[in-house]
Parts: sequence; structure tokens; C-alpha cells
Amino acid sequence: MNAKNNERVYRMSVASVYPHYIAKAEKKGRSKAEVNTIISWLTGYNEEELQRVLHDKTDFETFFANAPKMNPNVSKITGVICGYRVEEIDDKVIQQVRYLDKLIDELAKGKAMEKILRS
Repeated sequence: MNAKNNERVYRMSVASVYPHYIAKAEKKGRSKAEVNTIISWLTGYNEEELQRVLHDKTDFETFFANAPKMNPNVSKITGVICGYRVEEIDDKVIQQVRYLDKLIDELAKGKAMEKILRS
């Protein structure tokens, strides 16, 4: 990815992408609650904090910078998303966005929550 695309992702609001995460999950018989569980596992945001992020239209850069506690098991998230190996992405924010994309993909593919949450 180039710097211009990265900057665009940094400024994109979580609220603008969140409905797509929900739709992707629900289309495959999964739930909004499961999407929220994944977001909470990854970032440490609780339900109330997540709702505030969505309401305030917080951008991805701020969302991850202010995350209460990034999960220590994020390094266990591996594989390809959008043609990039998530474990090889150098840009921290882009990597975190792709981690979230990868987890939502796994949910939509029917993977068990224990596996998605690397338990």
C-alpha cells in the first residue's frame, strides 16, 4: 500500500466501516454481538466505549491509538487479507486495521469464536 492510501485509511471513521462488518457477519448467519466481541478482544474497548467511538465518528488512527488494551495475542493473527500477509505489514495502523478485517473474515467464514479469538 502506498502512503496516500494509508493516510486515507487513517482518516476513515470506524463508524463508516462498522455497518459493513455487521452486514458481512449477518449475511453468513453470525451476529453483531460476535462482531463486537471480536472488536473488544482485539482492542479492549467495552460496549459503551465502542458505541462512543461510533457516535463520535472516530477515525481508525485514533481508534487504535486510544485502544484501552491491544490484545497480546495479535501476533497469532496470520494469513492474507486484501493480498497482503497481515504479519508482514510494516505500518502499525494499517496492520491493526487488517487484523480486524481478518478476524471479521474468519467470523463470516464460519470459524468458531474460540479459534477467532486465538484461545
